[in-house]
Amino acid sequence: MTVLAEGDLMGDAVAVAARLIGALFSLDGVGGIIVETEAYCRDDPASHSFRGPGRSNATMFGPAGAIYVYRSYGLHWCANIVTEPGAAVLIRALEPTMGMTVMAERRRTGEPRLLCSGPGRLTEALGITGAHDGASILAPPFRLDLPQARATIQTGPRIGISRAVDRPWRFGLAGSRFLSRPFPRERN
Repeated sequence: MTVLAEGDLMGDAVAVAARLIGALFSLDGVGGIIVETEAYCRDDPASHSFRGPGRSNATMFGPAGAIYVYRSYGLHWCANIVTEPGAAVLIRALEPTMGMTVMAERRRTGEPRLLCSGPGRLTEALGITGAHDGASILAPPFRLDLPQARATIQTGPRIGISRAVDRPWRFGLAGSRFLSRPFPRERN
């Protein structure tokens, strides 16, 4: 793994979302390998930044490497990594590798596949809350390391949105059983 610097996260959210597949992500030593991400850009109608900055999305307009945490449907926290003002990458799923006992207690299940397969499960397992909004993922208690080699990636449409559904800005580790949802099969 290669330790990240702020410059590694700057720029196009789509490129960063693909690059993060296979990276190690953790909070206080609890985490795993990123197996699924989604990109959201400033000109994207599905993005929280589309209508401009406000109190609830202010972090999305901050520096690269800031973590943007928001509540989805009032139920689950979701964690995003800002790549440039108005753009971020949603971390959708991890393959859990560190702190499995802590994750199992937080998620009330010992089934590894159910610990971090989805943005709400992931934040609950890692203990990410709104209190982390605006923190840098480049500094403790977070850790984010790039993989040594590029992973084999699948792409497809994002999940759970109603606008800009045609953009193939969802990325996943090919063959991973820890994805939040399988990718559609390619038609020949």
